[in-house]
Amino acid sequence: MADRERYILGIESSCDDTAVALVAADGSVKAALTQSQTRIHAEWGGVFPELASRAHAAEIIPTIRQTLALADIDRSAIRAIAVTRGPGLIGPLMVGVNSAAGLGLAWDKPVIGVNHLRGHLRSAALEGGDVPFPALVLLVSGGHTMLAHMRSASDISILGASRDDSVGEAYDKVARMLGLGFPGGPAIDKLAKLGTPDIVFPRPMLKDGLEFSFSGLKAAVARLVQEQPDIDPPTVAASFVAAVLDVLAVKCARALETVDAAALVVVGGVAASPQVRQRMAEVCDAAGVTLALPPLKWATDNGAMIALAGWDYLALGALPDLRPATRLSIQDF
Repeated sequence: MADRERYILGIESSCDDTAVALVAADGSVKAALTQSQTRIHAEWGGVFPELASRAHAAEIIPTIRQTLALADIDRSAIRAIAVTRGPGLIGPLMVGVNSAAGLGLAWDKPVIGVNHLRGHLRSAALEGGDVPFPALVLLVSGGHTMLAHMRSASDISILGASRDDSVGEAYDKVARMLGLGFPGGPAIDKLAKLGTPDIVFPRPMLKDGLEFSFSGLKAAVARLVQEQPDIDPPTVAASFVAAVLDVLAVKCARALETVDAAALVVVGGVAASPQVRQRMAEVCDAAGVTLALPPLKWATDNGAMIALAGWDYLALGALPDLRPATRLSIQDF
């Protein structure tokens, strides 16, 4: 059976979403389902690891069964199973890896441990997305903020990363300060549209290289909210978002001047932000490069990106490392 008629079953359980997908080698998605845990963690204002692990354990096998039923394919059409092995929370990772290993043994299928970050890098190529190489990649999520030079799907070098908070973490914490609940990113973006960026918050490390820092910006918002509890929340949100966008835009523009890139690829959960998408489009227009974005449904954690990365691992003959790892570099397999 040709690879265009076969699929990799992708399983993602690194944090608080149980996600499963069947993806062909060309990035076409046969079927995909995600079980969100947002309601479980909302009262905690963030992800509670033990509750996440329990929810994954309850949902992962039913979600796999439902995805296979939705695809309506014979098991012989599954080329391999790809599962996130890290980075992420150790409990949720172990649920995913153990489930994949058990299915691989029962179905006699190879099981591939995939780096979650490499999955995000491939998300823009899902469903016919065009990612010309070489490319500059901006990965912005709840756990990571980094710039990388991607010469091919497997040749990646890090240009700069956050020294402290990720941009997604800063969004969530500022949302909590403003009483917006969890997850914070979409709530901050929505509120920011109602305000004007009249507050001049710091732009940390704006003039310094390609590394990031968002702890100072987060602290500045916290001080302001504490000192002025009656301040207008939309104005705070709009001013915070403006500061974040300035930092991301300047860093991307600087990186595009220093590396050979035909495209800027923006991936990760924060890539779903309409404000981020618009600002990155402006950066690309100014630099004369292509902007590559994942479809909105593939910007946040999902099984399809893990499955597509699994095809890369097969092509490279990478060893199927299934050891869960809470920390991995984007250069690790």
